[in-house]
Amino acid sequence: MEHPKHYANREVVVLGLARSGVSAAKTMYEFGAKVTVNDRKPREESPEASILEDLGISVICGEHPDDLIRPDVALVIKNPGIPYTAPPIAKALELGIEVVTEVEVAYHLSSAPMIGITGSNGKTTTTTWIGKMLEHAGLKPIVAGNIGTPLCEAAREAEADNWLVVELSSFQLKGTQDFAPRIACLLNIAETHLDYHGSMEDYTSSKAKIFANQTPEDISIVNWDDTYCRDLIPYLKGRVVPFSMTEELTLESVYASPAYPVEGEADKVERYIVYRDAAGDVHRIIDTADIGIPGAYNAANAMAACAAAIAAGVRPDDLQNVLRDFGGVEHRLEALGEHGGMLFYNNSKATNSKATLTALSAFDHPVILIAGGLDRGSDYAELIPALQTKVKSIVTLGETRHKIAEVAKQAGVSQIAVVESLEDPSETLRKAVREAQRLADQGDTVLLSPACASWDMFASFEERGKVFKEAVHSIS
Repeated sequence: MEHPKHYANREVVVLGLARSGVSAAKTMYEFGAKVTVNDRKPREESPEASILEDLGISVICGEHPDDLIRPDVALVIKNPGIPYTAPPIAKALELGIEVVTEVEVAYHLSSAPMIGITGSNGKTTTTTWIGKMLEHAGLKPIVAGNIGTPLCEAAREAEADNWLVVELSSFQLKGTQDFAPRIACLLNIAETHLDYHGSMEDYTSSKAKIFANQTPEDISIVNWDDTYCRDLIPYLKGRVVPFSMTEELTLESVYASPAYPVEGEADKVERYIVYRDAAGDVHRIIDTADIGIPGAYNAANAMAACAAAIAAGVRPDDLQNVLRDFGGVEHRLEALGEHGGMLFYNNSKATNSKATLTALSAFDHPVILIAGGLDRGSDYAELIPALQTKVKSIVTLGETRHKIAEVAKQAGVSQIAVVESLEDPSETLRKAVREAQRLADQGDTVLLSPACASWDMFASFEERGKVFKEAVHSIS
């Protein structure tokens, strides 16, 4: 697309009244575009409509009118979650009208360089970490996108000495054309969102668009240990900086040093995150045991964050305190403390099997797992090894309750409780917590890590996590 100023007096349609849609609509309107915003939700469920109408923006709720998309429409900006099979988008593409997401609009507005972070798991933790690292170093970050300020708003406010630190989903990236972050980071790729993308090929190519328009002056940070990610390296145009938990890389990189015993303490080993610079010199950053949040996958997220921060100009010596002091992000392996003699963790953000596997890997003792949610067609067989070694009992709920229970049975989990759906989804989850409490012994750990999206029961993983936390804190 062109810069928003070139759409003055031209027709622009914004699909979706979510936060990104409102931000994009305001932006295009302020640049003089004739903006129409459309959302299928009823007017009474769309409080944002009145805000936009008060500005003079046309809003249509409750349906997609047949004449919404016409040949004179210059641009369609879609909510990332709206599928490309939706009639207005399909019609726009048929007419040759550009269809983009807010990320593309914001890119054309920004005078500040961007750090883009994407991946199937760990995006929010890594994005938050990078923001804190840059802030600690005095580099004026603005954390935006899926977390923080709406991206169009942040892009307009940012100055040349800011850094925009942006969490990006595959949905957002699929709708980009010219977007090119100065630093792009791909954390990992797992089988997820196939109901939207239709195939792993489309999902992977959407993630890879974060690198598509980079130049040799840009930085491409890639997970060396992830096959999908590493296979992209030969095609990247930016300067590649890989990170690895498994290999001591010889090129510029961030990696975990081999573990070695602490002198005089046979039961303790040290394993450091290190940065190897372009000259080959190695800079020790932190012992992985000292990182503020547990789990090998969080050590990998930490390495990605270090690589991005160093690329932005942060000294390796300035990273240790942020890595040590960061306590994690809500709903992502969030420790809820001891209640009724049991430890509880909220990992509601685990919306796919890989996220649940990585959460389970953070525990050295068996847990009581609460899992289940929206059925996107996965078979959950990849959970079996972890269920065999990490899970003492399991409580299942949601659309996938019977499917996950069957996988747990195949794994040999002896205690399986299936919670049938009640009229009130919150009460269903509260009942699951009570079942987990019943199956647990003093000192056990209860983990909510659903391996599924929340939309069969809750509007978001945040809502699901909030209900879980309330249920846990009510335990006497």
